[in-house]
Amino acid sequence: MSREQEQTDAPRDDRRAAGRAATPEQVRFVADTGASAGGVTAIVAAPTSFEIVNAAFGRALGDRLVQAMAARLDAVLADYRSVAERAGATFSMLVGGPPAEGDRAAAAVERALGAPFAVDGETIHVGARIGLARMSEGEPVSDLLFRAAGALERARASDGATTRVASEGEGAALAALAADLHRAIERGEIDVLFQPQVAMADGRIIGAEALVRWAHPRLGPLGAERLLAAAERADLGVALSDHVQTLAMARMAMWPESLRGLRVSLNVTAADISRDGFAAQFLDRVAAAGIAPEQVTAEVTESGVIHDLAAANRALAALREGGCRVALDDFGTGYSSLAYLSQLPLDYLKIDRALTQAIDGDARGRTVVDGVITIAAGLGLETIAEGVETEAQRALLAARGCTYYQGFLCAGALDDAALARLVEGRR
Repeated sequence: MSREQEQTDAPRDDRRAAGRAATPEQVRFVADTGASAGGVTAIVAAPTSFEIVNAAFGRALGDRLVQAMAARLDAVLADYRSVAERAGATFSMLVGGPPAEGDRAAAAVERALGAPFAVDGETIHVGARIGLARMSEGEPVSDLLFRAAGALERARASDGATTRVASEGEGAALAALAADLHRAIERGEIDVLFQPQVAMADGRIIGAEALVRWAHPRLGPLGAERLLAAAERADLGVALSDHVQTLAMARMAMWPESLRGLRVSLNVTAADISRDGFAAQFLDRVAAAGIAPEQVTAEVTESGVIHDLAAANRALAALREGGCRVALDDFGTGYSSLAYLSQLPLDYLKIDRALTQAIDGDARGRTVVDGVITIAAGLGLETIAEGVETEAQRALLAARGCTYYQGFLCAGALDDAALARLVEGRR
């Protein structure tokens, strides 16, 4: 591996780690190899549940485990025309040759990461999720890696296939969406829906997460994944975040009496909290909307690396001092979140849906979730499990001390009127 970052700098956002990180060596590889080799395949791979390894064995062993992964992948890739980079525990590889060659390399990578590692006298099984993309004619390397990283995100979210392949037209489609997004905010095409959050103890709906949707004039409703990818491509992430937060608060201000007691979680990105004056701006929005700060939870999404934890600590502490609560989103699938837990002022820990949906699968899945809930309890944090779809999952989580859940077991994303009917119907 030719370029490395330390563990604490490793982002959970695979698109950011791979899609924006095409190095000169990768660009040269494509220029020198692509045409003569008959094509290029991008492979982006990451270990599963890596935080649990860090929690169980310590970050020093985790660092050595990543080094062992890199050494094993170097040995595997020696059989292929390839170049590889890593950011934290995310490995980005380019393989020259026809699609079948890329498939063989991806299978070899999966086998290499799936075999146990012996580190410091411990035998560690991590497994892997893999995203794969074929280079289209004239496609920039960064776009190819971005598509592969997006496929990795889908593999992470899947409770089945460990490898996902990006469609060839995805890059062009994303570029078109990015162009459309410049006008979507002005035209009022961006909307917010709310997914209920439910108390495990008595089934009461105690809050909701604000989820962004795009009513695209040609493609119809688009979910958050495609919208956020387009925003990043168009460099509109901060503008979109500001717009969604303002819109969600304005909607809350118009809620009927039956919804006034609900707490609403709003996504806050690493880019948000790195801005000067963000906390004051956020609290000003809350005040301007005329809602109580106690009704607002800022969910720090683990989809972007926080480079300055001291500054993030100050910003989030200011939000809490202003009356808001703070949650860490998508915990358990990231790489830096243990550092976040130890250094950021938090109230809630959100368990990623991939872990939630593994809890009723096998003993390993339950052990991982047990570890996350134990970490939260030890830090005095409440827990919210995402993606709960069955009563069996809810019961297993409740038995382990999880505080709240959200997911299709209760409801999907709802508009204001549907949320009000659901809340009123449960009283």
